[in-house]
Amino acid sequence: MKFLLRQILRIIPVLFIISLIVFLLVRVTGDPISLMLPETATEQDKAELRQSLGLNEPLYVQYFTYLGDLVTGDFGESFRYNQPALSIVLERLPASLELAFFSMIIAIIISIPLGVLSAIKRNSFIDLFITGGAVLGKAMPNFWLGIMLILLFAVQFNVLPVSGTGSIYHLILPAITLGTAIAAEMTRLIRSSMLEILSQEYIRTARSKGLIEAIVVNKHALRNALIPVVTIMALQTATLIGGTLITETVFSWPGMGQLLIQAVNLRDMAVVQAATFVIAILVIGSNLLADLTYRYLDPRIKYD
Repeated sequence: MKFLLRQILRIIPVLFIISLIVFLLVRVTGDPISLMLPETATEQDKAELRQSLGLNEPLYVQYFTYLGDLVTGDFGESFRYNQPALSIVLERLPASLELAFFSMIIAIIISIPLGVLSAIKRNSFIDLFITGGAVLGKAMPNFWLGIMLILLFAVQFNVLPVSGTGSIYHLILPAITLGTAIAAEMTRLIRSSMLEILSQEYIRTARSKGLIEAIVVNKHALRNALIPVVTIMALQTATLIGGTLITETVFSWPGMGQLLIQAVNLRDMAVVQAATFVIAILVIGSNLLADLTYRYLDPRIKYD
């Protein structure tokens, strides 16, 4: 509980810094008034709208007003949807989380068996094949892989839908697209971690006791090898959420990534601020969950 309280208190200044960065970056992109009004609008119309939105105030006044609204969860109203920005983001959030979750599941299913097999068959043809595939998977851009999967499974074989949502079949291609790069990185990490663990003294002791290799690998080695993997999984949360920006656009997935790209193009500041802040909270929460998972995987870890 002390650890949790200490971590939560550390989150507060982090969120404050994030709010400042987002506020400044959004405002240096340009004046949104030109997008809100038609080309025939006069300077007086622009000045009145700017005053009603508080954009005529000094920058520090705008920030403190924004910070005060932030405490109550008020990110402003989207001029495109005429709705509160936070409610629009939260409405799209489940679709992004669903895509990120299944992408991580695919990455885990692929990476753990391949990483363990690569470590056990070190320097063999199997090891070279797996490590080579991991490098290739990491090198492929998400948008290119997504387009290739669409051409192969949706256009050529016509077994999966091209885009959209509505069934589990719509989720397969975007989840594979996102999960491939993460699986490649996790496979290499699991291999390195397993090689280090398998050289430890207690592994040799377990083998000398006559334990079969499957028990030595799965019970004694794999659990300890997963500790750095938990770290990379937490860090990949940002990659998953950020990666959906492109993947959701390629597959027309109605998630937060597609919403954020549209908001950036239209300079819808309220939606951009709300979406970025929600992503930041998700990343911070995943890192906190990773810290708690360490204690389960290795009881020797203390939170002192």
